[in-house]
Amino acid sequence: MRKILFVCTGNTCRSSMAEGLFNHIAKNGVDGMEDYTALSAGIFAFEGDGANPKAIKVLKEGYGIDISSHRARRIKKSDVEDAHIILTMTKDHKNTLVGIFPEAKDKTWTLKEYASGKKSGENTQDSFEWDIPDPYGMPEEVYERCALTLKEAIDRLILRLKEEKSL
Repeated sequence: MRKILFVCTGNTCRSSMAEGLFNHIAKNGVDGMEDYTALSAGIFAFEGDGANPKAIKVLKEGYGIDISSHRARRIKKSDVEDAHIILTMTKDHKNTLVGIFPEAKDKTWTLKEYASGKKSGENTQDSFEWDIPDPYGMPEEVYERCALTLKEAIDRLILRLKEEKSL
């Protein structure tokens, strides 16, 4: 089983939503994704915190995905070792993670970098924003936009994983 590890700050909003979205999409009718599973962790997570209530509501109402049983986890060396790919929500998360676990450099990207197939800083024509902003403490509409941004990036991620698998 290939593990995709989503990483953010506290593992209660973005990475927990990304984990829920990826697993739901990959397990529901997407051929070729049966070898993948997603996990999530936070760089500064408080172990055991639940997913943010707004994140739970937005995924349940907008996508039919229940992440209410999610519990925050702080990233560990074993998570890094076991991950096929590590996808962070921001460039700062990526830089922090690689600073802590330099051995993870070659498999750590921001989610949007990996989904697009480009590293940030590469010469690119599109105006692709590399970071996924943190909705924590913001109104529900911001969580809805965050979930949509994650969904769009995860759809692209799944296409890329399928392409790589067929090579």
